[in-house]
Amino acid sequence: MIIRQLFDPQSSTYSYLLADSATLEAVLIDPVFEQGRRDAALVAELGARLVCTLETHVHADHVTGAWLLRRRLGSKIALGAKTGAEGADRLLAHGERIEFGRRHLVALETPGHTAGCLSYVLDNESMVFTGDALLVRGCGRTDFQGGDARTLFRSVRERLFTLPGSCLVYPAHDYRGLTCSSIAEEKRFNPRLGDAVGEDDFVGYMTHLGLPHPKQMEIAVPANLRCGKPEKQAALDDEPDWAPLVFTFAGIWEVSPEWLEENLDRVQVVDVREPSEFNGPLGHIPGAKLIPLGALARRANELAGAKPVVTVCRSGARSAQASVLLHKHGITRAANLAGGMLRWRALGYRTEGARE
Repeated sequence: MIIRQLFDPQSSTYSYLLADSATLEAVLIDPVFEQGRRDAALVAELGARLVCTLETHVHADHVTGAWLLRRRLGSKIALGAKTGAEGADRLLAHGERIEFGRRHLVALETPGHTAGCLSYVLDNESMVFTGDALLVRGCGRTDFQGGDARTLFRSVRERLFTLPGSCLVYPAHDYRGLTCSSIAEEKRFNPRLGDAVGEDDFVGYMTHLGLPHPKQMEIAVPANLRCGKPEKQAALDDEPDWAPLVFTFAGIWEVSPEWLEENLDRVQVVDVREPSEFNGPLGHIPGAKLIPLGALARRANELAGAKPVVTVCRSGARSAQASVLLHKHGITRAANLAGGMLRWRALGYRTEGARE
């Protein structure tokens, strides 16, 4: 079997592509909307056929790529019957099999993080994909979307910890760079759910976490209840090819700083901050043209040239608005710099005009 672990740095989400090596039929677990182009490219490079995308739960920190991949590759969408989601091709119950070629996964209901959580165990019980029910040395929170600490404790103990100790655990998230564990390791070392922890101890711990709600929750949950289908999808009908762009669920085309740093001569960089910021502590990208956002509409004609436009600001928020404005003015080859100058500087790329 072929397995590839994929990562989305914005949400720290792991997606998993599994393919039967004989038939090359494949499934993709927990895809991310913004990574749809990457995932489709990997499927094509491997010569695989994506038959299904699977969700471990209705995510609150990112929008699923399930609808986007169904649109692009014709894959079916499957997730838990108790999620309340609409638009899926298959709603899964405990014990159901998801087949791909000669291999299959078995859906295990593991509620507690949310009411509709599923884990997926491979046919030979050599690996399990646990979503947020069981993380490496941790677990998902239990304070919204029908979550319940006692339910999660019993899900892990009765459904996951009864798997073979050698079974590899692949979680939906990790914020420290840990990629994999095993059932035996988690039973021994997981500080929340290990064998030495009692149910009341776990409930007390989870009750007092005091975590803020995920920043994307108000966007992600409604979108994921539609299996990731955007309310506006016209921008997807004509994909630009001048750069390896990412289309965000908010409807913004974005370019990575890594690509821009290597291709500065191929684009017009437009900085939409104020003059004091342009030559402020963060400086600006070499060769960038300063057009503050408030002046961009009346000066958009200055950018109607042969080169595409990349808009930039401090964090990527104002420049996202700028890229949309340029599209409305007929400059369709325009994209936002993901993360803005903060990310550009964090990556150590060259700047000009910086002063304290």
